[in-house]
Amino acid sequence: MGGYSDAFLRGLLTRAKVVAIVGVSPDPIRPSHYVGRYLWRKGYRVIPVNPREAGTRLFGETVRAGLEDCPPETDMVDIFRRSEAVPGIVTAALAALPQLRTVWMQIGVESPEAAAMAEARGCDVVMNRCPKIEFQRLFGELRMGGFATGVISSKL
Repeated sequence: MGGYSDAFLRGLLTRAKVVAIVGVSPDPIRPSHYVGRYLWRKGYRVIPVNPREAGTRLFGETVRAGLEDCPPETDMVDIFRRSEAVPGIVTAALAALPQLRTVWMQIGVESPEAAAMAEARGCDVVMNRCPKIEFQRLFGELRMGGFATGVISSKL
């Protein structure tokens, strides 16, 4: 699932403040919705991006039609789209978001081409991972689901 160190992922999740979620759904049973809701409840400003839902409200924000409509302080883009769509999304993000520092591609989403473009512009890239799962794993919240996180241990 990618060779990202825990320190690298923890650093990305700690520094991010404004996250644009591309492909977010208003349907609460869709993964993009509950990831956005989770991040929002953890204190991130979540900017929903979905052209079919533009103008509606989600996570206390107006849904944007595209990344060019996101606030300039957006520093992370989380992509819930097919891998073949990612190069165009990253191109748009790099053009529209001057403070972009992280491009995150969800589980099952990979684009080495887009990753190279983002890294060439100084952005960190994560592919085939979920920020919600990583946040829970790295900050000790998966224990309630029976997952061994290694963050808290009962071993002496």
